[in-house]
Amino acid sequence: MRLGNGAATKCLLTLASVVLILASMSWAADNDNGKDQSDIQKRIVKSAEVLNEIMATPDKAIPDKVMDHSKCIAVVPSLIKVAFVFGGQRGKGVVTCRTDKGWSAPAPITITGGSWGLQLGGQATDLVMVVTNDQGMQHLLASKFKLGGDASAAAGPVGRDTAADTDISMRAEVLTYSRARGVFAGIDLTGSVVNQDKDETTLLYGKPIPFADVLSGKIAPPAGSEPFLAAVKKYSTQAREQGEVAKPSPSITASASTHSK
Repeated sequence: MRLGNGAATKCLLTLASVVLILASMSWAADNDNGKDQSDIQKRIVKSAEVLNEIMATPDKAIPDKVMDHSKCIAVVPSLIKVAFVFGGQRGKGVVTCRTDKGWSAPAPITITGGSWGLQLGGQATDLVMVVTNDQGMQHLLASKFKLGGDASAAAGPVGRDTAADTDISMRAEVLTYSRARGVFAGIDLTGSVVNQDKDETTLLYGKPIPFADVLSGKIAPPAGSEPFLAAVKKYSTQAREQGEVAKPSPSITASASTHSK
């Protein structure tokens, strides 16, 4: 039996709603079940691996000029895209920002949002966001901002030695990149919202800490953050010209040890 246009549209909308509800339930379960400090530390290590793997292929990596001028770098390993009629994406990662003393301690973040339009299939995607100027950094320090709304965003240029489009692209406050199925490219994340993950911040540092305090360098990096900070330093000018990653303070290390037991 052939469905009319109205019935077909209603059927598609119903199916889309079911998919999004199931995805939301899965997301909630991930948030509520078995969350501990080891999960966050694994995400920090995975973020380092993603950045190292992306930058290891010169002709497909983030341009050196973009990394050299970056103000903040965020990595979201395995951003989940739920796509059926109405696409959506959500993921968890970490971000660090430049300070006078080097790169800041990592701050846990979440990214959520949707892309309207007909899309079929779902995929897990590694995401990298590069904040290119002070204005973009200020939006990030607000602990919540919308890409393409509060902060201008654009798909970033690719290739370690790429120069042709880099100057134009860096007029955007945030450059966004994705890697899916081994393919790395710029991606449009307009409409997505980046937030501080307050729950994971509390788990990582042992107490609630404002987003701006972490990213402005007021907090010492916790134990286990070295792989990510080392990867960021490796691919930025500051890594070659300035100092070492700050050592974890005794209180932070003690807190990490307590939470890991």
